[in-house]
Amino acid sequence: MTMKEIGSSNWLVLLSRAVESPTLWVGTALLTVSFVLFASALSWADLSFVVPAVSMEVVVNVFFASYFLNEVVSLTRWMGVLFISVGVILVLRSERQKAHREREEILGSGSR
Repeated sequence: MTMKEIGSSNWLVLLSRAVESPTLWVGTALLTVSFVLFASALSWADLSFVVPAVSMEVVVNVFFASYFLNEVVSLTRWMGVLFISVGVILVLRSERQKAHREREEILGSGSR
């Protein structure tokens, strides 16, 4: 269906078509799963860690588009992938250092 057809058709017909679409239901289910996983990740990690880790989705999308769909990915997008990857690595390193410091504080205070 083209946009011209959508503009001139009845909105109730479009809504009934959307409700009957298995693609819409699968997409809604996957979005729900994504939200539940994101919420559960927030329950065990800081937002400053979870959000950059979730941004790796962009990196995966670019690689998949290039490899599986044979899309031409511009140098600008590859640079974006590089910046996102470096940012995630920096956040992961800082989280690891933070956990190590907290562990040392706990062990240090337990021996006193």
